[in-house]
Amino acid sequence: MNNNVTTMSDYERMRLVILGGPGVGKSSIIKRFLTNTYTSKYRSTIEDLYNREYDLGHMTLKVDILDTAGDMQFPAMRRLCIATAHAFLLVYAVTSSPSLDCIKQCFEEIREQRGDFQEIPIVIAGNKLDLTSTHREIPIEDVSEWVYCELPKLRVKVLECSAKDDINIKEIFRTFLTLSRILPRETDEQGGLKRRSSAYVNKGGRRNASPALDKEKPGPSDNKDTLPKPRSRSLIRRASRKTKQQLRDAQSGAEECNVS
Repeated sequence: MNNNVTTMSDYERMRLVILGGPGVGKSSIIKRFLTNTYTSKYRSTIEDLYNREYDLGHMTLKVDILDTAGDMQFPAMRRLCIATAHAFLLVYAVTSSPSLDCIKQCFEEIREQRGDFQEIPIVIAGNKLDLTSTHREIPIEDVSEWVYCELPKLRVKVLECSAKDDINIKEIFRTFLTLSRILPRETDEQGGLKRRSSAYVNKGGRRNASPALDKEKPGPSDNKDTLPKPRSRSLIRRASRKTKQQLRDAQSGAEECNVS
């Protein structure tokens, strides 16, 4: 295939990379969104890749969600994740001040590696909102001040969520569509993602439940009760300069958040 030819499938693919410190709930946010489930058991993540296809009416969006390690033991893997991302979800815990420092470090890595960082959709999510009545260390005002006052103009949104109580989880993923101009900002609560297929990848081999957000459409027959084997990371390695240029072209002209 000619690398200079932009195909529709390339344009419709979004690779979302999730970064943050250990124990902030990155995997819990993904599980709540994809399967509407939650577990309090903690399992350290090295790297898990999930994928979905969504019918947006005017297009089919292929979403790859990459859950990364919370520590810094795999710097080469981390650099590759940052280099190939179309969007970032930076997760901290509202109950842990060091976790905010960690996503600040993550952002600095993005800024150093990606010359187009101002064009990349970024959502900064403070998880564990369910614990704020008894233990809050980070006011959302502090995070907003850092994002909107200390940083350059970004395509970014700050919000708080709870994977345990399912608060603002769907809003996180809708925000990426509006920041990317894939969906208009006025999309109502019932609009947005309608799942087209049910590909779900997790090293744990758990059963796949339909997420509450998605309205599944008939697709190719598959066993919805059994998860496919984990896919290799070759999907991420196929990213190229062409992909980055397509991202810039697709996002050009989109609104950037105004710095207060």
